[in-house]
Amino acid sequence: MARIPRMSETFSEPAAPQMQDVQSGPSAVALAIDRVGVKGLKLPLAVRDRAGGRQHTVAAVDLTVDLPAEFKGTHMSRFVEALGHWQGDLDYATCKNLLADLCERLQATSAHARFAFPYFVTRAAPVSGIEGPMHFDCTLDGELAGDRLIFTLRVEVPVMTVCPCSKAISDEGAHSQRAVVRIACRARGFVWIEELVEVAEQAASSRVYSLLKREDEKFVTETSFANPCFVEDVVRAAAKKLLSDPRITWFRVEVESQESIHNHAASASIELPRRP
Repeated sequence: MARIPRMSETFSEPAAPQMQDVQSGPSAVALAIDRVGVKGLKLPLAVRDRAGGRQHTVAAVDLTVDLPAEFKGTHMSRFVEALGHWQGDLDYATCKNLLADLCERLQATSAHARFAFPYFVTRAAPVSGIEGPMHFDCTLDGELAGDRLIFTLRVEVPVMTVCPCSKAISDEGAHSQRAVVRIACRARGFVWIEELVEVAEQAASSRVYSLLKREDEKFVTETSFANPCFVEDVVRAAAKKLLSDPRITWFRVEVESQESIHNHAASASIELPRRP
């Protein structure tokens, strides 16, 4: 009598062939790559908020590592896996954990992460007191090489400037415009985003608001015209304030004014200590 085959024998599938790891193969051009990875990942994010303790936002995330000359490519999926396993509020320690994980997963000696996100501050109008949300574009960069993490915070702050020259030579008024103060800094301790916003706004003719009533507009206009300043004045005032903060080890301040009567922007920048 013929033997009846078992179910496992009848329907068993041949073993899958081992997939080739092309990325780990040799490169046709033996040149090391400084940074390779993924850009534009979207991630819900929690950051520290001076008023509320914690703020939830959404970040665009770029992740990269170095790649030795002998490897053809990196493993892109491992970046997403690392980000998916990453937990905690964004700060120095959690960023370092993420970058160390990237180095381990990808057998890299250095890793870089950039988080770009909007940060919101509730601001009251100067006279009416009515509140509205102000948002500031922020970027946090972390670069890990060995055990050394370089952690850089960047904030863009819209402000108002009034031209001193225009005011001095005009019988009526002066040209005024919105400007942007961009501050990047590295520090020994924790620096609040709100602190950098205040540095930028105090250096300008006036801060700007999301919501103003007529009495507020009158106040902002009169205040700013009483405090005219060039971009040179703004960048120097901001730099002086940052220089006086013992926590800050490096900074770069750039001011760009979208001139209202000129077909160009005016800009000025200071970086200290200057990088080689």
